[in-house]
Amino acid sequence: MSRIFEALQRSESERVAFSFPEPPELANELLQEVEAQVAPEETTIKVPLTKPQAAEWEKEPAPACSLELGEFPRRHLQLPADTRLVSLTDREGLAAEKFRFLGVRLRQMQRTRRLKKLLITSTLPEEGKSLVSANLTITLARRKQQRVLLIEGDLRRPVHAVQFGLGRAAGLSEWLQSGSNQVSNIYCLEEAGIWLMPAGSPPENPLELMQSGRLAGLLELLVPRFDWVIIDSPPVLPLADTSVWSRMSDGLLLVVREGRSEKRQIQRGLAAIDSSRLLGVVVNSCSDTHHEDYYARYSPTAPDARQPDRSQQDRGQQDQEPAKKELQ
Repeated sequence: MSRIFEALQRSESERVAFSFPEPPELANELLQEVEAQVAPEETTIKVPLTKPQAAEWEKEPAPACSLELGEFPRRHLQLPADTRLVSLTDREGLAAEKFRFLGVRLRQMQRTRRLKKLLITSTLPEEGKSLVSANLTITLARRKQQRVLLIEGDLRRPVHAVQFGLGRAAGLSEWLQSGSNQVSNIYCLEEAGIWLMPAGSPPENPLELMQSGRLAGLLELLVPRFDWVIIDSPPVLPLADTSVWSRMSDGLLLVVREGRSEKRQIQRGLAAIDSSRLLGVVVNSCSDTHHEDYYARYSPTAPDARQPDRSQQDRGQQDQEPAKKELQ
């Protein structure tokens, strides 16, 4: 089972020059997941919801796909067989629970500061930023039916269209090149309760396209209509795309991966981003597994904790027998 642990909330007063003496200064816990690189030709399946989950979907009203901007097309999810969208497929697991905890932390921060456009990036490719972006978006949308939009800002290596089963859907790249002022290429994914603007087809000049000025205009139109706008940006190293997104965001989460991200690379990545926007670091693919057994006892599907384990009862009675004999 995938294991995902908390992201560290760093306060304004704690933002000082980065020295990286020990990992605990970057994160309280570690997130464990590997970013799924899904090929378009892989077998797809519908969202595998259990009966309790399906009943919960029926109780929850579907998000309205019509906003002030207009009507967005509805798309049904066709998830890859090896999907890692645990916030949909394993909502009672430890991984989904840790994403919920991360969502709570972010909502707490939203009460004390301006935080709606959240940028998620990494130091290098394949550290799990797209995985974190997708699962966090789904998690935030479960709270009081909030409207949450996921924008795939990585125009170079798009993955979300395939990850959510949209195929080769047009996205941000096509809109930026179209010259149209009408917002389009956003899809309402009712089963997930989110909106998605995929990257679309990779352009020849992604950085120039992003610096054209149309990107800022798009966010001005979208942000007032949503409670959260999650932006999955390219890695910080060695690209400059993230700096464009960073200037437009309210806060930033940096995803690093244990066993892959080197100390010097993380230092370079942190030096390349605006520290005033850095909310915390999410460390992925952790080898620490001591939370699994603890969570299994308190998950919704765990046996009734009020019923004591018979073996423990027997051991307890055996332990008491010598004491009784002594009293006699």
